[in-house]
Amino acid sequence: MLRLKRLGSISPAFLNPRLFFTLEEKRSSGIPLSLPSRRTSERFLDIYELGSKAAIEKERARIQDEMSRGYFADISEMKKHGGKIAMANKIVVPAMAAVKFPSLEVNHSDDTTLKLPITCNGNEVDSYKSVVPKATLLCLSFRASSQAMVDSWSGPFFETFRNSEKVHLYQVSFIDSWLLSRNPFKWLMLRIMRRSKPNEGKDVLQRQIVYSFGDNYYFRKELKILNLLTGYIFLLDNFGRIRWQGYGSATEEELSSMLSCTSFLLQEKDVAKASNTNLGDSKSPQQKRLA
Repeated sequence: MLRLKRLGSISPAFLNPRLFFTLEEKRSSGIPLSLPSRRTSERFLDIYELGSKAAIEKERARIQDEMSRGYFADISEMKKHGGKIAMANKIVVPAMAAVKFPSLEVNHSDDTTLKLPITCNGNEVDSYKSVVPKATLLCLSFRASSQAMVDSWSGPFFETFRNSEKVHLYQVSFIDSWLLSRNPFKWLMLRIMRRSKPNEGKDVLQRQIVYSFGDNYYFRKELKILNLLTGYIFLLDNFGRIRWQGYGSATEEELSSMLSCTSFLLQEKDVAKASNTNLGDSKSPQQKRLA
């Protein structure tokens, strides 16, 4: 009762919210607006707003890009050329003109992770493995419909270089579903894939089937990949540079060019070693010919 009487004795004007904010304004009025701390906070808010606007604009541009080309556009292209977006390179791309393959994290069926491509930068190796391949064939498949196309390239490649220690072969399947990229669905899928994995032979070259989970939009943008229903084949050198590229299903002529370009990459490093050993000579072979 005494507490209620004390509360009842408080003036109603004191409980008025307008009076409360007026008092707060009087307290804060003593702080000048030109204080560095206040300017810093306002500048931070402006930067935050600009950053959020940039992120919104970036996401908006992505949505417009994806909506401009959908599933039906891929189907119409497949009906026109059957997934053969362009013909494969006939010759190897020069090292000076080749671009690097973007970094890609993949999972084996036993849930171990691997960062592709395995390259060398000077004397350092960008992988846990000590051996860097001289040539790597990466076969990318974004949908199940392109699996047969990928096999038309990887099969002859495997048969030709099955006893080579200097070559790697990867078949990458992309799973961009948000649900399947999360555990436990991701773990269950890898376990199913591990059960269905064929028994590996005693060949030196192993056909490594790996999986990439999650969003791959910006990865595709770097490689200018538009149609997701076809297969994409990349031949890389030991520095991760794209030296040859193919699309769709392989033809006999394209297979011949792929195998010859791979053989060229296997010999390219040996030529570099030979040139390094001859640095002591005062004249190069071309200078000797001119002489």
